[in-house]
Amino acid sequence: MALDGFVIAALTHELKSRLCAGRIDKIHQPEADEIVVVIRNNGKNYKVLLSANSNYPKIHFTKLDKKNPINPPNFCMVLRKHLLGGRVVDIRQPQFERIIELVIEFLDELNILKTKKLLIEMMGRHSNIILVDCEDNKIIDSIKRIPSSVSRYRQVLPGLEYVMPPSQNKINPLEIDTKNDFISAIQNKDKRTSIYKAIYTSFTGISPLLSRETCYRSSIDENTILFNLDNQAMNDIYGNFMCIIDKIKTNSFTPTIYYDNITEKYIDFSSISISHLDYYEKLLFESTNDMLESFYLKRDSKERIKQRTNDLRKNIRTKLDRMYNKLNNLNEDLKKGHNAEKYRLYGNLITANIYQIEKNQDTARLVNYYDKDHNTITIPLKKELTPAQNAQKYFKMYNKAKTAISEISNQIKKTRRDIDYLEQIMINIEQCTHMSDIEEIRTELEENKILKRKITKKGAKLDKRSNYLKYISSEGFEIFVGKNNKQNNDITFKMASKEDLWFHIKDMPGSHVVLRQGNKTPGDLSILEAAALAAYYSKARNSTKVAVDYTQRKNVKKQHGAKPGMVIYDNYSTVLVDSDERSVFKNIREESICQ
Repeated sequence: MALDGFVIAALTHELKSRLCAGRIDKIHQPEADEIVVVIRNNGKNYKVLLSANSNYPKIHFTKLDKKNPINPPNFCMVLRKHLLGGRVVDIRQPQFERIIELVIEFLDELNILKTKKLLIEMMGRHSNIILVDCEDNKIIDSIKRIPSSVSRYRQVLPGLEYVMPPSQNKINPLEIDTKNDFISAIQNKDKRTSIYKAIYTSFTGISPLLSRETCYRSSIDENTILFNLDNQAMNDIYGNFMCIIDKIKTNSFTPTIYYDNITEKYIDFSSISISHLDYYEKLLFESTNDMLESFYLKRDSKERIKQRTNDLRKNIRTKLDRMYNKLNNLNEDLKKGHNAEKYRLYGNLITANIYQIEKNQDTARLVNYYDKDHNTITIPLKKELTPAQNAQKYFKMYNKAKTAISEISNQIKKTRRDIDYLEQIMINIEQCTHMSDIEEIRTELEENKILKRKITKKGAKLDKRSNYLKYISSEGFEIFVGKNNKQNNDITFKMASKEDLWFHIKDMPGSHVVLRQGNKTPGDLSILEAAALAAYYSKARNSTKVAVDYTQRKNVKKQHGAKPGMVIYDNYSTVLVDSDERSVFKNIREESICQ
């Protein structure tokens, strides 16, 4: 699911048709690896998003409004200095690579016409946004600076000459005119290479998706090695390959997203129809820009949230590991504590036989009067102590162990509660869908002194608050799901009536789920659907036969002194459900919450 040369070609065509001769009005940098450029052309403003994100590099028109930092980053300031007020005179895709160049002309301080290039390289972890002076082809600056310590092959630093990324000996497919050109390109590969791999590793801009599509249209197994391909098979592959290439040459694009109708997950996208994905549902778009914005909107949001929660996740995981170690140590101490009765026995036997034990003995073999068979046992002694002192030592060890058992048992209970709470926090982090979800979790941890309080800048505002999740069962009943402890508390104790049904996965961390009854009594189907949601939004996600407890809300109570989100309940029933996506979301639908 990456941008290939075909999607880039479609993007270049669309951007060029709308932006050429346009004037650059605004430049912002909302993220460390993202630039937003506002270009005015033909009386209309176009907002263009350029991203060098390692996972989702892209460029497309966007309607999304992102919060900009109070102080613009250095690269943003460089772009403003060189490009604001400039005119876009050309947009091109060099060598059919995953690169788009925006060629921009502007008048400098001396009223001399200058030309700059803004390049967006969309190449996975090597993605970058680079500003280049066309006059001497020198790099002015880049959103990611690449010194020799990072890459020996290609440095991207101010003042260096701009060099295209290495082509890896690939050939531009637009330059293929004959079958011999095609065959000579792939014959450079090992004869044991599959035709599928040979195609996408021989030509620039050809993704595995398009390579697989070429094989599918040719009715040839993609794993067939080059050595086993006869002349007819090669003819078919060449013909279908050129059919795809012609789509580019004639700008015949059909932007399409393929998705799974049951899980509602996006599978892939392309600027042309992909026959081997026809069994999935299709979303057709008027433009490649619209397709990419739709595809990346949710995915990009999830990725950003994942990045923002990395430090939080790591912090909680470290604390959990410490808690697990603490619990293991406490259990070991508890085992030692159970030796208390043995120490008392030793003390009693030494006292009863004190005149038979000589000084400076290492051990004493004594008859155990408390054993019905009166077996002899060996008791270790300290040579430097008298028999009476050895007896007192064992009595002290007995008293200490007896006290320790009670204290350690309490510590084990407390540690287990802390582990349950932190595991619940980990589940809450996984379920974040909005930046405010993260802030709610962070605030909770700060209030409970698990994290140090974060110092925010004066006047800084948090993002708009998100909310719990809302679903409608197949019978029309409302189901609410909390994404964190605050939301769990709200839906359980503020929103739900006493008669509403409350659900929670059995003996595991998970979300609170409330099934609203209203004026009707929910049927078994709605109960199973609510239970499935409770299983899905828990540690047991994507498992089978998960036990979920449910009861009326009036049977759920907060425990005095318990951590947020921790409750107790009684008079409950238990159902077994599957928590995989296909089962959970087969009949229910999600509704948005406005606040």
